[in-house]
Amino acid sequence: MTENNQRKQQAKLLRIFRKIHRTTGAFLFIFFFFVSVTGILLGWKKNSGGLLQSKSFQGTSVHLKDWLPIDSLHKNACKILLDSISKDATLELERIEIKKDKGMVKFIFAENFWGIQLDGATGQLLHIERRRSDFIEKVHDGSILDDYFKTGNGIIKLVYTTVMGLALLIFTITGFWLWYGPKRMKRK
Repeated sequence: MTENNQRKQQAKLLRIFRKIHRTTGAFLFIFFFFVSVTGILLGWKKNSGGLLQSKSFQGTSVHLKDWLPIDSLHKNACKILLDSISKDATLELERIEIKKDKGMVKFIFAENFWGIQLDGATGQLLHIERRRSDFIEKVHDGSILDDYFKTGNGIIKLVYTTVMGLALLIFTITGFWLWYGPKRMKRK
């Protein structure tokens, strides 16, 4: 292949990559915006002074033998949620976090991003928290759409993360070639 034909092939490849890069970027701009902003916020959540993620408070005992049964703690957390937040609050749990080293149990409720921190030994309320970082995480990974549309199987999150991952891979490949291709052409 002559040098002129080789340059034409490289220039054609650059135009194709530029078009793919530009089209993909225009199509997925808003998604990349949300992923980047929420990613920054998630990176800063532990250093947000309690704005994004509340600190974990200290209970009275780190020895599990001194703790109340989880069932008793759960009933107490539900009562606190109903009394302090809303009489109509849903009591469905998303998860329970046991912080043995802090002597504390967190009950994270499935709806409206509320968390109740209780002393594991006494069952006393340590803190009521709004779980802003959980909301941000659901926006970041697309699972908030599964919650909104009540898919139950996480299919939207799966499609969303697959599309975003493939798009990032395409951006990496085409972006590299848009940077390297002209340098390569100048050398030859």
